[in-house]
Amino acid sequence: MKVLSRLAIAMAICLMVVPIMASPVEAAGSFRVSGGTVGSDGGYVGDEIRVYGSWAGSHGSYMYVYYELFGEDKDDWPYEKIRYDEYDDVDDRYEFDYDLEIPNSCSGEHDILICDDDDPDDDVDTVQVSVYPYIEIDEDQGPEGTEVKVMGTGWDEDESEIEIRFYLEDPDDDYDDDDLYVVAGSSDIDMETDIDNLGKWQEEVSFTVPSASKGSHWVYAVGDENDDIADCEIMGVEFEVEPGISLEDTEGSPGDSATISGSGFEDEETDIQVLLDGERVVGGITADEYGCWRRTFTVPEAAKGNYEVTAEGYKTKEKDIDALEFEVTPRVALSPQTGDVGTTLTVSGKGFPANESVTVTYDGVSKGSGTTTGKGTLSDLSFAAEHSQTTHTTDHTVIVTYDATTVSFTFVMESEAPATPSLSSPANGVRLGMVSKVTPVFQWKAVEDVSGVSYDLQVGTSPDLAQVLISKTGLTETSYALSKMEGLSYGTYYWRVRAVDGAMNDSGWTTPYSFKSGLLPFWAFIASVAGLVVLVGALVFLLTRRGAPYD
Repeated sequence: MKVLSRLAIAMAICLMVVPIMASPVEAAGSFRVSGGTVGSDGGYVGDEIRVYGSWAGSHGSYMYVYYELFGEDKDDWPYEKIRYDEYDDVDDRYEFDYDLEIPNSCSGEHDILICDDDDPDDDVDTVQVSVYPYIEIDEDQGPEGTEVKVMGTGWDEDESEIEIRFYLEDPDDDYDDDDLYVVAGSSDIDMETDIDNLGKWQEEVSFTVPSASKGSHWVYAVGDENDDIADCEIMGVEFEVEPGISLEDTEGSPGDSATISGSGFEDEETDIQVLLDGERVVGGITADEYGCWRRTFTVPEAAKGNYEVTAEGYKTKEKDIDALEFEVTPRVALSPQTGDVGTTLTVSGKGFPANESVTVTYDGVSKGSGTTTGKGTLSDLSFAAEHSQTTHTTDHTVIVTYDATTVSFTFVMESEAPATPSLSSPANGVRLGMVSKVTPVFQWKAVEDVSGVSYDLQVGTSPDLAQVLISKTGLTETSYALSKMEGLSYGTYYWRVRAVDGAMNDSGWTTPYSFKSGLLPFWAFIASVAGLVVLVGALVFLLTRRGAPYD
C-alpha cells in the first residue's frame, strides 16, 4: 500500500510538471524607436518622439520609458508608465506605441531606456536621441527699434556667451556669412545663475531690431559651445519687419534740425516723404536695398505743443506706420548779447504758445511787450542797453516772461576803459595871477568812446591829491572854469582829470599838473603897499621941505 501510495503521488507530480515544460519560453523583448514629427534621431525640447515596439510574454500590463538627464541621478530621470495597447495572440506578443515629449534637457545625445518595470537599471533596450538648441522671442513683428526678448532652451549647460544674429537676407544655409547678418545683441551667461543644468536660459537676452527691409527675417543665436547653426542644428525664429520710423531727437524749436530714420520700407522704395502734423517737411527720399533711409529736416514754424510725425512712400502708406510724437519748444533769442551803452538789443522768438502775451525787462525795468501769432512767433522787441549803476557793472539781466514761464539772458556790458585825457591848461609849473585869488580855466583834450564820455576833475594842494579842494564829476565839456567862490589864493596847486564812459569804465587819473597862484601872499602885498605909501609920503615930505624959504 505504501508503494502504491507513493507511486500515485509521483504520477501526480509528473502530470503537473509536463504542462509546465510544454509552455513556450519567454522571448527576448523587441523594441524600436521611430521618428515622429522631427525624425528618428533627434529633436527639440517639447517635440514628440514616437516610441513603439513589442514584448513577448510580458510579466505585467505596463512598461516604463526613462529619459536620461545629464548630471542627474537615475531616480530623478523623468519617465512614462505605458500600458501595453494590445495582445497579439498569433505571435503571443504585447504591442505598445507611445509619443514621448522631449523634456527640458541640455543639447547633446540622451538615452531613452525602455524597461519592463520601474527600475531604470533594469532596461530591456536603449536608444539615443539628440537634443538641439532653439530660441523663442516675445515679439515676432514690429519696426526698427523694437525691443525683443529672447529665451533659449536646449543649450549646453556650460554655455557662457550668447550672440543674437539678425539676418538681413535669407541665409540659405550659409549662416556664417557675416555680410548677411548683423549682431543685434549679445550677453555673457553666468553658468551658476543664468543657465540651469538642463540648458535653459534663466535670464532673458534682448536685442533691438536693426534697420531692415519689410518682410520676414530670420533670428538665430549661437553660443561658445553651440557655435555653428548648421552643425548644431540650432533652430531660429522668424521676425516680421514692419515699416517704421525713429527720431534721434523728440523735441526741438522752429529752425532746429531734426534727424529721422526709416526702415521696413520696400527695397529701394521712392517718393518717401516725412510729415509733421500732416504737413510735408521733407520729401524726395529713396530707400536703400534694405528698405532703409535717413534724412534731416528743419522744424517748421509752429506753436508750442506736441505734433505727430509720420512718413509715407510710393508703396508704404501713412496708416502703415505708427506715428511718433515730436514736441515743439520755444526758441527765445537776445541779440546781441554783448555791447556798449546804447546798443540796440532785440528779443525775438518762435515756438511760443499761440496768441500769448510776452513781456521783456532789463535790469528789472520793463522794456516792452508783444503778442505771439497763431503759430507762436513773436515780433521783434527792441530797446537800448543802459547802465544805471554808479559803478561799472558787467552783467545785466534780460528776462522774457510768457505763460508763467521766464527765460533769462545776460547782456554783457563792455569793460574796455576809455583813453586817458591829455591835460592842456593851466600848463605844468605855470604861475597865475598876482595877489588876488585866481579862477583858472582847466582844459584838456577830448576822449572818444562809443558809449559816450564824461570827465571828473580834481584840484588839490599835494602831488598825490590826498586832500582834494575841488572835485567835479560828470563834466560833459573838456574844460571847467572856477567860479569866484572857488578862487584859489596864493600857493601851489595840483590838478588832474579822468575820462568815464557810459558803462562807468574810467581811464584812470592823469599825472597831476602843478601851478602857482599869485606873486605874494595877500598880507605881503598889503605890507608892500603900505611900505610903498610910507616911502612915497616920505619922499613928498622931503621934497616939500627942500623947496620952502628960510626965515
